[in-house]
Amino acid sequence: MTRSLLVLSGISLAAFMLALAIGSVTIAPSELWAVIQGEGSKLNQTLLLELRLPRTLAAFATGGLLAVAGALMQVLLRNPLADPYVLGLSGGAAVGALLAMLTGMGALLISGSAFAGAMLAMVLVFGLAHGTGSWTASRLLLTGVVVAAGWGAVITLMLAITPSYKLPGMLYWLMGDVSYARTPWPAVMVLVLAILVIMPLARNLNVLARGPMQAAVLGVSVRPLEWTIYVLASLLTATAVTTAGSIGFVGLIVPHMLRLVLGNDQRIILPASALAGGTLLVLADTLARTVIAPEQLPVGVITALLGVPTFLYLLHRSR
Repeated sequence: MTRSLLVLSGISLAAFMLALAIGSVTIAPSELWAVIQGEGSKLNQTLLLELRLPRTLAAFATGGLLAVAGALMQVLLRNPLADPYVLGLSGGAAVGALLAMLTGMGALLISGSAFAGAMLAMVLVFGLAHGTGSWTASRLLLTGVVVAAGWGAVITLMLAITPSYKLPGMLYWLMGDVSYARTPWPAVMVLVLAILVIMPLARNLNVLARGPMQAAVLGVSVRPLEWTIYVLASLLTATAVTTAGSIGFVGLIVPHMLRLVLGNDQRIILPASALAGGTLLVLADTLARTVIAPEQLPVGVITALLGVPTFLYLLHRSR
């Protein structure tokens, strides 16, 4: 357990340093070390501390949030191919953000509207899935899929009536773009707090993954634990979408791949998902801003290009 996390931590640190060094202006390791020590040229300090460091932190936090949310959703729905966006949270966040852009609100209000939209989607899906009785994993999944389709229709309508000069920013947000992150610290704090909250529950999650009946027999309070997972995964997804827009496949691929390598112990999978998800998105964002420099691609395009063939391989393998 400790060895695996140490290896992932080393890889994460290497990816972080690579992201800081590579860009439209390449910074040598000696210059990078000088800036870390508080020295170096004014240009390098500005480039690293004000531009690349916040963006890299935002990418790492967003990837970690999505991967942990995906791991939790896969336990909740007992489906190894579940995704944090499967319950329509990204659609609700997108409607909130696009509505704020359409009405000309500032960046802070756009983020707030996205988070409010995601929370509205969470309440809507949970309320519809619960109904007059109790919800099940399949009912929650089907409700989320239907609500996500409804959000998709609203997004299409909003794009159709949007003035042409506002469309590029809205489309980039929908595709996922870390450059829109105003500050990485809320996402970083939410990720750290989520790990601290969920790790004491990891043993119960291991039991729940075997089925609610077996978990209840072994003394686990199944329903409160499922509610905790659902609310926490929703908050993580909402924070990630608010930070960088809709970025697909990170929450699906990362925890599934880690289970193939590290097993199904949530005490390892959850922190490993935070590290691996953050590392993946840092590397994807580095590629997105350098592959056609000085132009930049939305990072969601890179994750989709990597995620689609990986998902198809995993789907074929699961047969």
